[in-house]
Amino acid sequence: MTPDAFRRLALSFPDAVESAHIDHPDFRVRNKVFATLGYPDIRWGMVKLTPEQQALLVARHPEMFSAVKGGWGLRGATSIKLRPATQKAVLPALLAAWRNQASAALIRKHAEHS
Repeated sequence: MTPDAFRRLALSFPDAVESAHIDHPDFRVRNKVFATLGYPDIRWGMVKLTPEQQALLVARHPEMFSAVKGGWGLRGATSIKLRPATQKAVLPALLAAWRNQASAALIRKHAEHS
């Protein structure tokens, strides 16, 4: 997966917008970050998952997903190594991250993304 492909997927969700945080792009829904790109460098993305969602992804695809180091990782922040990552694996991770940050009303309004 390329950074541009990650960006396109992240922006495909309702009300998703690109912004910036600490000199790298982030993706937000209603001003809440659900994913970032380019940290620690352009080869990586990150999704904000629950610890349970993170554990499932890391167990299923350890070559693509890993917990962010430190406290953020303990709370579910999950790194994505873009080069081996596939759309088939990343899209559900982004959807989960988007749903974790979107309001219940927005999720209901756009049920096709559920």
